[in-house]
Amino acid sequence: MKIVTKADIVAGLQEIGLKEGNTVIVHTSLSSIGYVCGGAQTVIEALIEVVGENGTIMMPTQSWKNLDPEAGVHWDVSEQDWDTIRENWPAYDKKITPTNTMGAVAEMFRSWPGASRSDHPARSVAAWGRHSVYLTEKHDLSDIFGDDSPIGRLYELDGKVLLIGVGYNKNTSIHLADVRADYPGKHISTEHSAVTENGKRVWKAYDTLFVDGEDFEEIGRAFEEEHEVKILRIGEAETRLMRQRDLVDFAVKWIEEYRK
Repeated sequence: MKIVTKADIVAGLQEIGLKEGNTVIVHTSLSSIGYVCGGAQTVIEALIEVVGENGTIMMPTQSWKNLDPEAGVHWDVSEQDWDTIRENWPAYDKKITPTNTMGAVAEMFRSWPGASRSDHPARSVAAWGRHSVYLTEKHDLSDIFGDDSPIGRLYELDGKVLLIGVGYNKNTSIHLADVRADYPGKHISTEHSAVTENGKRVWKAYDTLFVDGEDFEEIGRAFEEEHEVKILRIGEAETRLMRQRDLVDFAVKWIEEYRK
């Protein structure tokens, strides 16, 4: 297997169109790239080198295990133990709470020097660079992916979406289209997470739009039929870069036409 170096990743990112000063949300699978010399650290350093100090990098750092067992996130625990989880799951702490299945790059990035992380106990993001504080501040419990969320603020900043070795099913920005679109099955759900309030751990209930990404791959295929998305390989990973506004605007129309 060919070793992938930081120089290889930098060259690939530049070739696909990522530039100095860009604001970009990154979804990546380290293993899909192949043997990266230096692992997750190398990928992050390459991203920083390309966008520079005037740019901004954001990644999902979700800890969705901090949700109620009834939601299905604790499938390996019997129902008789659900109350034990509700009573004992650690309260979210953005400095130490690990990510859940976000990948090695996001797990390292959440505590990268100079990075900020949002306060949502289950759906946080982390960001580094010029707009990092703006993107991560005031992440309301009930506004996971809406206009005032980090994803909505990325839209306001006309950011980009970078997929490295992952598909549209990992493309968090489409959730902003969920919020904006009007479709028959749209509904609110009540979620619960362990948080700290007044110095004490509490099991907090909050209402939010039901999160559904089952049709994201279909949306992605349709998007690429109408919009040119440059695709190249970084190492072994198929990589895509797109303008977030184009994707979200397209997804709103698609959802309103096809989602039940």
